[in-house]
Amino acid sequence: MQPFARGVSRRGAMAAAFAGVGSGAQNAGKSAPIAPKDKLKVTKLETILVKPRWLFLKVYTNAGIVGLGEPLTEGRALTCAEAVKEIEPYLIGKDPRPVAHHWQAIYRHAFYRGGPILTSALSGIDQALWDIKGKALGVPVYELLGGPTRDRVRAYAHANTPEQIQQRLAQGFTAFKTGPAKKRPARYIETPAAVQYAAEKFAELRKLVGNDVDLAIDFHGAISPATAKLLIKALEPYQPMFVEEPCQAQNHDVMAEIARGTFLPIATGERVFTKWGFREVLEKRAATVLQPDLCHAGGITEVRLIAGMAEAYYASIAPHNPLGPISLAAGVQMAASIPNFLCQEQVSLGEGYLKKPFTVRDGYLDLPTGPGLGIELDEQAMADKIGHDWRNPESYDADDGSVVDW
Repeated sequence: MQPFARGVSRRGAMAAAFAGVGSGAQNAGKSAPIAPKDKLKVTKLETILVKPRWLFLKVYTNAGIVGLGEPLTEGRALTCAEAVKEIEPYLIGKDPRPVAHHWQAIYRHAFYRGGPILTSALSGIDQALWDIKGKALGVPVYELLGGPTRDRVRAYAHANTPEQIQQRLAQGFTAFKTGPAKKRPARYIETPAAVQYAAEKFAELRKLVGNDVDLAIDFHGAISPATAKLLIKALEPYQPMFVEEPCQAQNHDVMAEIARGTFLPIATGERVFTKWGFREVLEKRAATVLQPDLCHAGGITEVRLIAGMAEAYYASIAPHNPLGPISLAAGVQMAASIPNFLCQEQVSLGEGYLKKPFTVRDGYLDLPTGPGLGIELDEQAMADKIGHDWRNPESYDADDGSVVDW
């Protein structure tokens, strides 16, 4: 892993290289730094641990263009960084612009395909290659995907208490996601009191925001199928925007059974990888809201295909994103380019990370107009956020010490 300071020190050299592209920039137009036929090669891949738990990627080129991505599986940052390092020899010296070709090569030449680590590494690289391609042509990524299908992108915030809801409302959000309230980790078979408590707390949030605001709920795959059915039935009068991962995400048959038993939209996808994983979700009618994570599911290239598959099943796309602003930027580009977009998850609008953070107005984010992903890292602001050792929480039942999902 390269030190962050080295990435900062290269800025002058990159600017000089960018300025020296010469006639290519003139041929491509004022907003495009190089012409399509000019030589463009990948020179280096650099991963950077960034607080609170993120992994940023920079893909450097000989033209001074740097692509950004987030190749992260939460809690496995160092493992993903090593996976990126192993992919680096394939990309060095190659033209980054045939993005789909590189996706196929990186995915298929691994022989042992897919999985959360390899697909996350590929996802971050894919984001960075699209960023480079857009910057090379001087246009946002959504223009390369057919142009915008909407003028702005709706986003939702996380909130579990009335106080948090009020704060997010004041920030401009009009859609929220919460979790089922509980006094202890969920058990396989829950008591009526536990189900009633979760429903009552959700009802309080619904009363607070009213019926004009969307309020989703995420079971996080930590509820047993039997209890999930009871809890969904108790929540139905309050009409959540969707119920996310009502059971373990890998259990598509059981999730399909749950979906058939309620009129509430079921959502899943953060732990599903590539078009092949989502094919099963769609064929089994396990969910009508798909949540591919652009840092896990295969990047921009793959999620665009997943969105097309979902459209054929009349399913919507709500990109999953509990990560950083590069992930958000990729999700916004995707949301801008597909017809069946629902809402974009976010936990950071980029304050302290981006030179121009995203802003929320009436629940929406404006479409970026800059080339590529449309963002630029604020490396001075990030200087005190480099490095982390974040690990996944370890949860145990307070009564008997057994492992529970978090």
